[in-house]
Amino acid sequence: MRGFSRQLTRRHGDSPTSCTVARIGIALGGGFARGIAHIGVLKVLEEENIAIHFVAGTSVGALIGAIYCSGASAAEMEEIACRVRLRDFAHWTISRYGFASNRRMAGLLNNVLKVKSFEELRIPLAVTATDFASGTGVVFQSGPLVEPVRASCAYPGMFEPIRIANQILVDGMLAHPVPTKPLRDMGANRVLAVHLKGRWDVGGVPRHLFDVIGQCFAIAQENSSALWRPWTDLVVEPEVDGFKYDDFERSCELIRAGEQAMRAALPLVRAWLGASSPSTTIPTTAMPNPAVVPIE
Repeated sequence: MRGFSRQLTRRHGDSPTSCTVARIGIALGGGFARGIAHIGVLKVLEEENIAIHFVAGTSVGALIGAIYCSGASAAEMEEIACRVRLRDFAHWTISRYGFASNRRMAGLLNNVLKVKSFEELRIPLAVTATDFASGTGVVFQSGPLVEPVRASCAYPGMFEPIRIANQILVDGMLAHPVPTKPLRDMGANRVLAVHLKGRWDVGGVPRHLFDVIGQCFAIAQENSSALWRPWTDLVVEPEVDGFKYDDFERSCELIRAGEQAMRAALPLVRAWLGASSPSTTIPTTAMPNPAVVPIE
């Protein structure tokens, strides 16, 4: 089973001294229902009492990041995931801009968020979206939470774009497939990226238009890994092959996949924490091709 990739390059102002205090940021990527695996990652970190100082989320990662940073525990999020279905945030509509509206997501978020603005969050959060006109990334870190999360989840072709101020916004995955750089900008000196690698359609033969669009985006996401990997110290890849994009009924399995991948990565994260001790150092040898370490 694919567990995690390691990249131990020192970068962007990281101090080579062994007494640097780890300020850990976690980047949560997109993946639709597969994003439920993020909860398993957060659950393990919570059980191990590993503090997360910053969170950045794209698409479903923005949704889960917002709920977690607002104060929900991993157990509460697991309970929410087990009852949520596509109909809870998608409403089929007749529009020239998309087959569905994610307006229902506003109701879901208003019910589960413990706060309503970025400023009230217990953990600093960055939510990414993509400016439709320019193609540039937009990072939200202040103001109301709900609309930026909806914009980050506005998957092209499926959901209508979201207008915020003077910008028309679509899914953050186009500009920030896994939002690692925003974490560096926030002050993280150790970045853990959760990458939900996998095909959009399980069988290899598209069933409908969404499979065609989704698989094309999955290919593009893999080909754009150079955008986010250079900012990453550790890539955790839950084994989500075999799960369909709308497999909300398999929430428990997806959470378990996230747990397994994160547990495999714990030794390295503990090494980051140990770096605050004068007797422990984190290796900083550059590895151009991060090794994939399987879960036994």
